[in-house]
Amino acid sequence: MTRTPDNRAEMTTAAIKSQHIFAVGGGSAGHVLPALPILDELLIRGWRVTYVGTRSGLEQRLTAQLGLTYRGIFSGKLRRYWSWRNFTDLALIAAGFVQALAMLIADRPQVVFSKGGFVSLPIVVAAGLLRIPVIAHESDLTPGLANRLAAPFLRVLCVSFPETRIPLMRGKTLYAGTPIRRQVLQGDAQRALQRWSLDARPLLLVTGGSLGAAPINEAIRAALPQLLSTYQVVHVCGAGKTIGVDQAGYTELEYIDAGWEDLLAAAAIVISRAGANALFELLALAKLNLLIPLSPKASRSDQVMNAEFAEGLGMSAVLAESELDTKRLMAALAALVAQADTYQAALRHWQRPDTVAIVVTEIEALIRAD
Repeated sequence: MTRTPDNRAEMTTAAIKSQHIFAVGGGSAGHVLPALPILDELLIRGWRVTYVGTRSGLEQRLTAQLGLTYRGIFSGKLRRYWSWRNFTDLALIAAGFVQALAMLIADRPQVVFSKGGFVSLPIVVAAGLLRIPVIAHESDLTPGLANRLAAPFLRVLCVSFPETRIPLMRGKTLYAGTPIRRQVLQGDAQRALQRWSLDARPLLLVTGGSLGAAPINEAIRAALPQLLSTYQVVHVCGAGKTIGVDQAGYTELEYIDAGWEDLLAAAAIVISRAGANALFELLALAKLNLLIPLSPKASRSDQVMNAEFAEGLGMSAVLAESELDTKRLMAALAALVAQADTYQAALRHWQRPDTVAIVVTEIEALIRAD
């Protein structure tokens, strides 16, 4: 992809052209995709960007579109529960730390940007020990474990919700919102209609996130007879989670890179998990949405809190996973449609921060301060 610096970046580019940033984040798409608009802006401004991720994860594929230098390190998952794998993963984290230390000593970037996820911790800790400034972004209302452990090493933590705080945070906490990829805002509904042979019925777009959501998948399939009487359904099931349903008006997909923005543009209603990145995309596009947050039994309740935030501002309807069945799903959709004008008024009223500009300004301020 060829980039030409625009007028707003020309002065900055001249001053920062030799600067090098390490970006890190991974484990799921939610720890990678929000970083892309920030890294894209840095590339426009003349920065050299190296992305550090897992050796075999999806980070390399997701960042390839920007033409970045990619480096893989060993990584282990940080669990909040007992497992024998905690011991082997601690060894992997230690190996990743040694690799991170060697990379940073050899390349000596001016700053590190972390999007969280378990792969980020070795890089952040190593950078802190080498006195390389670190700026991180936290998407969820309640910080993830990696960012909480990294807090003492951060100069700046950018957060998506004004209420977010991290104990032991010595640096600055800054409300910045969540970065939205430029292409998400430029979807074309007509392209979606043509690509997936959609008809004139309202489009119900269903997604359980990049990894899929079995409870949502099962509920949608069970409710298809009722759903298809009103909607056509495009269902993003997650990798390896399609089952070959062949029914008129229903399309199932594993995961989608190209064309996601077009489906969002075409959708009348979106049913989604309540991860911060997905949520803020829906809010930015003012889409009617029904959130089904990941159950607290399987998480730290971050999605429940994200959903409560949007519901409290009148921008989202919420259905608890524990209550998910055909009857309640159809009732929740009916209530959402009945109050569509109220929801859309709240969505139009919401003002989204210019996250990319805020974060990039902080990154440039860090290197000037050093």
